[in-house]
Amino acid sequence: MMQMNKPELLIPAGNLEKMRTAILYGADAVYIGLPGLSLRAGSAEMSIGDLGAGIAYAHDRGVKVYGALNTFARNSDLPEAKEIIPELAAINIDALIVSDPGIIRLISSVAPNLPIHLSTQANTTNAEAVRFWHEQGVRRIVLSRELNLWEVGEIAAAVPEMELELFVHGAMCMAYSGRCYLSAYFNRRSANQGDCSQPCRWEYLMHEATRPNEPLILEEDERYSYLLSSRDLCLIEYLPNILSSGVVSLKIEGRMKSSYYVAMVTRTYRQALNCLIQQQENYQCNPLWMEELRKISNRGYTTGFAFAEEKITATNPDIKYIQTHEPAGTVLEYDSMQKMILLDVRNHLVAGDELELLLPDSIIKIDAGRMIDLDGNKLAAAHGGNRIYLPLESEAPVGAVVRKKIRTGK
Repeated sequence: MMQMNKPELLIPAGNLEKMRTAILYGADAVYIGLPGLSLRAGSAEMSIGDLGAGIAYAHDRGVKVYGALNTFARNSDLPEAKEIIPELAAINIDALIVSDPGIIRLISSVAPNLPIHLSTQANTTNAEAVRFWHEQGVRRIVLSRELNLWEVGEIAAAVPEMELELFVHGAMCMAYSGRCYLSAYFNRRSANQGDCSQPCRWEYLMHEATRPNEPLILEEDERYSYLLSSRDLCLIEYLPNILSSGVVSLKIEGRMKSSYYVAMVTRTYRQALNCLIQQQENYQCNPLWMEELRKISNRGYTTGFAFAEEKITATNPDIKYIQTHEPAGTVLEYDSMQKMILLDVRNHLVAGDELELLLPDSIIKIDAGRMIDLDGNKLAAAHGGNRIYLPLESEAPVGAVVRKKIRTGK
């Protein structure tokens, strides 16, 4: 029987709530944005105070926290970086994810013991580049998304002293490893400085210059094509191939996504990885895992560049975003005497909704017809921001997510 090392499951955490959600559902590590210096908007970044609390919470539960400091820094960014790096070391962050050589040099100068992970934005595609970065003190590299698994395996075998990390799920940018300039061109909002307006998701028509009134149909659809907008990456069906390549960390994209998304992808990949480690050669991907991933918002799934014969796949107008369920709320507490959960409602609920409580290893149906308010009055409906009680025979952990099936035909 082959010996398989347990890989790290690395989950995005845009704020403290998402960090706790990721930990509850089985993350081994989380990554977060640092104020003004990560490649995401401020809504996906944490203050130093929140981050310190989050790191303490995570470390108490054996989970690591990595900070994204992966902006393409300008001179004006350097004083802020020089100030924040020692603060991050002081609150015991486990590593910084960077892309800029200048930031690497700063870290080596002001916090030499702080582990450095190289971002996918650095576009590392070969073994010599990996050796170079190892000489600069980099401990782990998030390889370029354009590599296939055979190439990843070559690099892992050639440079075994370097930890390798690979994206396995989430949105993909059509530009080379995310180096996109469309947002800066259209809106003066640079994707490479954390402020992408996602113009690749917009609707475009293509015209031949001499026929301005005759759009060129790229897909068999008379409306428009999503030539610039990729389907989402999903490699859950190929976990044995990924681990065989030698990577040590499997990364999920989505610091801007909801706590519901975090819960769903974490629990699903956690279950799959646990089964793979336990069963090894006898492992088979459970079709239910793929079914669960189709229930969260997605633009259709692709294996991206993972296999040499494959290529990145554009989505189309019929699959802008697909989802069958949406978040209903988050558990605030469990009343063991009344056998009820107190739910922080996130979407409009009515008595006939199909509700499900997501636990790390199971899903429990909940009777929405028995909603009551804080005073014990029966409710026909609840709105986002309300707090309501719902019946539940067994205990539910704080932070557990409840989802509802989206009604169709309206």
